[in-house]
Amino acid sequence: MHYRKLGRSEINVSEICLGTMTFGEQNSEADAHQQLDYALDRGVNFIDAAEMYPVPPSAETQGRTEQYIGSWLARTGRRSDVILATKVTGHARTNMDYIRRGETPRLSPAHIRQAIEASLDRLQTDYVDLYQLHWPDRYTNTFGQRGFTFDASETPVPIEETLGELGRLIAEGKIRHVGLSNETPWGVMRFLRAAETEDLPRAVSIQNPYSLLNRSYEIGLSECSIREDIGLLAYSPLAFGVLSGKYLGGARPEGARLTKWSRFARYSSARGAEAAAAYAALARQHGLDPAQMALAYVTSRDFVTSNIIGATTMEQLRSNIDSADLTLSAELIEAIEAIHADNPNPCP
Repeated sequence: MHYRKLGRSEINVSEICLGTMTFGEQNSEADAHQQLDYALDRGVNFIDAAEMYPVPPSAETQGRTEQYIGSWLARTGRRSDVILATKVTGHARTNMDYIRRGETPRLSPAHIRQAIEASLDRLQTDYVDLYQLHWPDRYTNTFGQRGFTFDASETPVPIEETLGELGRLIAEGKIRHVGLSNETPWGVMRFLRAAETEDLPRAVSIQNPYSLLNRSYEIGLSECSIREDIGLLAYSPLAFGVLSGKYLGGARPEGARLTKWSRFARYSSARGAEAAAAYAALARQHGLDPAQMALAYVTSRDFVTSNIIGATTMEQLRSNIDSADLTLSAELIEAIEAIHADNPNPCP
C-alpha cells in the first residue's frame, strides 16, 4: 500500500480509502467489523463515513454507519491507527429533517456543532481527522445534474460562517482538518479565498465522483487539485458497480445495489452501459479484472489523493484492495483514452 499527503496537512493517507456507506444497510455490524479488520491488515489507514449514512438514507437507519465504526474502535482500541473522516449534511433538496430533529439541515454554526457532537458520540471518539461538508449549502448542479439554474431566492449560509465554526472546532480539538465534497470549481476557490483572506481553516481535500464513466472532475476541478494542493478523494470509482461488469447485458444479480434500489440510476444509461461493456472487454483482452482496471486507473491520476472503495462482500473488498498492486501499461491507458474519446462522460 502506498500513502499520499492529505493536502497541505501533516497527514499521510493510504491511496485506497475504505468507504462505509453500506454499513447498516447492506452490511451488518459483524460484516463492518470484518471489513475494517481486513482493510487495516492490508495497509489501509483511511476510513470515510458520514452522519447521514447508510445509503439509501432513511430516518430508521441514519447514523448506523458511524455507530458500527464506533463499536469497532471501542472493541479494537485502534483509533490511533486510522485516519477517520466523516461528513456533515448540508441543505438537502429531499427531506432529511430527521437528521436535525425536525429542522432542515444547514451548514450553519449551530447545525455543524450539533452534527459533530452527534457523530463523535456515535463514533466513540474525541475527534475526527477530516470533517467534510457533504455538499454545498447553496444550490448547484451536483449528483449528475448537467445544467445549472441560478435560484435568486436562495439564502445559503455564508462560507465564512461555515468555516468560522469549523475553525472553532479545530481549536477545541474536535476536528483536525476540513474537507469539501460534491463541490464545483467556483465553490472550491471561494472556500480557499475565504480561508486565506479571513484566516480560516483551509480545506485539504475534495470528495467528488470520479470514474471511467464520469471524468467530469478533469474539467476545471483537477487543475484546482494540482495547483492548490487540494486533492481528490474519488467516490463511486466503480460507478455503483457498473464498471465491475456484473450488470452487463441487463443482468441484475441478487442483492446488488441496482437490483435492490431503482433510485440508483445515475450510471445506468444506455450510453453508460455501452462504455462499461467496452472497458470490460478491454480489461479481459489484457487478462485483467474489469473492476481492478477501473480502480487502478482512478488511483493513478495525479490529482487523486485517495480512491474510496466500497464492498458488500469480503471477496469484493479483497479484489478492490488488490487493485492497489496493479500498474496499467502505457498501451492500456492509451486504449482506455480511446474508449473515453468515443464515450466522453456518459454518466456525469
